[in-house]
Amino acid sequence: MRRSSKGPSARLSADSQRLITLCKALILATSRIEERAWERDLDALLHKTLRLGHQADIDAALDQLFKTKSEAYEVLMDGVEAGSESCVIEHEGKQFQALLLAAPILAWTRFTIASGPFSQDLQLTLSAQLQAHVLATDTQLAMAPMLYSIDQLPKSHADTFALTQRMAQAALAKTPLRTPASATETVPFLADTRYLLAVVVAPLGAPLFRWQEAANPAERSAALAQWQAQGQPSIERLLPGCGIELLLPDAYFMACRTADKQIRPASVKAAVHYLTHTLNIGPEELSAVIGGFADPAGDGRIDEYRISYVLRPGMEVVYGLVWPLYGEEDALEVMSGMAAADAPQTPIQEITALLRESGVVHVKRHEEIFPMEFCDDCGAPLYCDLEGELVHPEMPEDAAQPPSHLH
Repeated sequence: MRRSSKGPSARLSADSQRLITLCKALILATSRIEERAWERDLDALLHKTLRLGHQADIDAALDQLFKTKSEAYEVLMDGVEAGSESCVIEHEGKQFQALLLAAPILAWTRFTIASGPFSQDLQLTLSAQLQAHVLATDTQLAMAPMLYSIDQLPKSHADTFALTQRMAQAALAKTPLRTPASATETVPFLADTRYLLAVVVAPLGAPLFRWQEAANPAERSAALAQWQAQGQPSIERLLPGCGIELLLPDAYFMACRTADKQIRPASVKAAVHYLTHTLNIGPEELSAVIGGFADPAGDGRIDEYRISYVLRPGMEVVYGLVWPLYGEEDALEVMSGMAAADAPQTPIQEITALLRESGVVHVKRHEEIFPMEFCDDCGAPLYCDLEGELVHPEMPEDAAQPPSHLH
C-alpha cells in the first residue's frame, strides 16, 4: 500500500468525511454505471479540494482509510493522484486534456549529481525529442527548463495540481515557462534520480502517447529505445561525470514510483564503486551485512533493508544505504519460503545478486527484524554490524568524505 505523507489529524472536516464516504461507496458498487457515478462525484470533490489548496483534508482522509486498511485507501490515492497530475481545460472554445509527465534519469557518480535550470536551446532540443519519439502527433508540450532532484519536486498533491494547471495553460498559449526563483537545496547521494517535468496537451479524447496512437502497448518499448538513443547526448551535457540511464517518460506519479524502484540497484553498485576507489581496495576486501527493518509501531512487516559495508578484516561499518520496499515486495519476502522455481526474485535475492555482481563475496544477512532507528545528532539511519548491533557508519579518518546523506 502507498502511504500518505502526513500524520493523522484530530478531527475530520466535512470534506474529509465526504471523501471517505465516496471511496467506500465506490468499492461497494455492483455495476460500472454505479462506479462511474461515484467516480464523478469523487473527482468533482477532489478537484474543488485541490483547487482550494486544502491538502490537509485529503491527508486526513487518507490517514483514516490507511489506519483501517480499507480498499478505499487505494481508491482515494488513485483519485487524488489522477486529479493532481491531469486536468481538462478550455482554450479558445475547445476542450483539451492535459497530463503532467516526468522523465526520470537515473544517475550515479563519485562526484556531484547536478540539478537546476538549463538553457532554452537544450529545452527546445529535449522537447522536440519527446514530441518525435514518445508523444502522439496531435499534441502540444510545455517543458520546465529545469532538472529536478526529488527534493525540488512538488511537495503535495495541491502543489502538483497547481503546477499541472500552470504548465497546461503555458502549453496551449505557447508561452515560455520560468524557472523557480529559488530551488530547494539538493541532498547529495552517490546514486540518485533527476527528473524532467513537462505537460502534454491534446484535444479531449485524443491520444497522448505514441503507443496509444498505434493502439499497441508494445510500442512503449520502441518509444523508450528511441528516447534513450536520441535524448542521451543532451542529458549527458546536463550531468557531466555521471553514469546515466533514461527511463520512459510517463504520467508523473507512476514515473516517480518506477524511478524509486529502479534507482536501488544503481545505489548498491555505486556504493561499491565509491568505496573501492576511495579506500583503494578491491571489492573482495568488503563485507556486506543486510538487515531487515520495520516501523516499531507497524504490523511487523519489513519496510526496508539496510545494507552495511564493512572493511575486512575489521568489524566497523564504513558505509550504508537503504533499500526501501514498495507495494507487493514485502509480500514476496513473506512468501519466499514457498516460492516456485519461476517466481520473481525477492528483494533479498536481488540485493545479494547485485553485491556479488559488484565483486562483494562476503555477504551476511541477519534474520532478526530491527527497529527503524536513526542517529539522534544527524538524523541518518543506523545500520546493523556483523554482530547485529545498530551503529552509525564511520569512514576511516584518512579517507575522502562520503556524501552527507546515505541513500
